[in-house]
Amino acid sequence: MKSVLEVHKTLRSILIKVLDSHSLEQLNKIPNGFNNNLIWNIGHCVATQQVLVYKLSGLPTLVSDEFIEKYKKGTKPEGDVSQKEVAEIRDLLSKTAEQTEVDFNNKLFVSYNVYTTSMGFTLSNVEDGLSFNNYHEGIHTGIIMNIRKLV
Repeated sequence: MKSVLEVHKTLRSILIKVLDSHSLEQLNKIPNGFNNNLIWNIGHCVATQQVLVYKLSGLPTLVSDEFIEKYKKGTKPEGDVSQKEVAEIRDLLSKTAEQTEVDFNNKLFVSYNVYTTSMGFTLSNVEDGLSFNNYHEGIHTGIIMNIRKLV
């Protein structure tokens, strides 16, 4: 699991670099042919990780229910986010990754609600959730790399 957690931290550092290298206008811009923008994809990665790892383990999430509702699967940007929200998301990228590693190493994840993803993967335990989360964040990182060429 050490490598899975390392991949997760690497993905998060890539997302932080995207945040740090784009203006608020660029982060909020939805290019033609896309349903969302850079900041939504990044917030979505945070929200989804919290669902796949914490909610399915029956544990409280490290982010608010409102945050998850705003960025969960099936949502899209409902307006521009502020610089303050960008800063919050940037902070959450690091904090949630670090806390997940601490919680995993402290064996906090003892149960898991089996879940089949829309891709057809069945997640049976937190290890599956963490592994699938990296796959999911990898997909969104690819989308982010495409969007950033257009903003």
